[in-house]
Amino acid sequence: MKVSRETPNAVWNPWEWLTHQQRAQLEQYAQLLQALGQRHNLVSRETLPEVRRRHLLHCLALAWRAFPPGSVVVDWGTGGGLPAIPLAIAFPDITVHAVDAVQKKVLAVRTMARRLGLNNVQVHHARAEAWSGAVHYSVSRAAAPLAKLWQWHRRVARPHAPVPGAWQAGVLTFKGGDLTAELAALERLDAQVTVSLIPLAALLGDSYFADKYLVHLTPEPSLDA
Repeated sequence: MKVSRETPNAVWNPWEWLTHQQRAQLEQYAQLLQALGQRHNLVSRETLPEVRRRHLLHCLALAWRAFPPGSVVVDWGTGGGLPAIPLAIAFPDITVHAVDAVQKKVLAVRTMARRLGLNNVQVHHARAEAWSGAVHYSVSRAAAPLAKLWQWHRRVARPHAPVPGAWQAGVLTFKGGDLTAELAALERLDAQVTVSLIPLAALLGDSYFADKYLVHLTPEPSLDA
């Protein structure tokens, strides 16, 4: 298993990359998340006052590279629609499947997606192990250990030709702290995985994200590729 650290050359501001309409949609989503979050326990209550920084900015790190038009993405354990809804807003030409086992969260995310006019979001009440679909990418916000995420992804993954400037098909997940044990478990499961650790504090220029990473898991290229 190959593990590398990919440090960005410069701070990247996702808000500047978005259109006025996308920023307006994200603001509406922030308001919905604050209104529904406390009622349905969608996110930690103490984070609601800083929802734009601690949730939206966090998730928008996924837009550092592109998801090609036509891509299909699954968000495992979407909770309050994170990162599914920000990702669907940032990339309107992709399809995002938001999966969660908690029905009240599924209903809340479905309501928010409808109010935001997001036709590219499909919300599913299911356990990750049981959801059936076919995707190019899996995303998650620390919903499960790396090995479990890789298992879920492999079961539903389909090939996607590489596109310059876009993420390689695989798993993109947000993690924090010491990942030694998770990486060791991942290697025991499948040694043919490439792991890239992208430090979020360096990418987003915000010390809140110190010791937090965007982790990219991809299959190692075959020798006959």
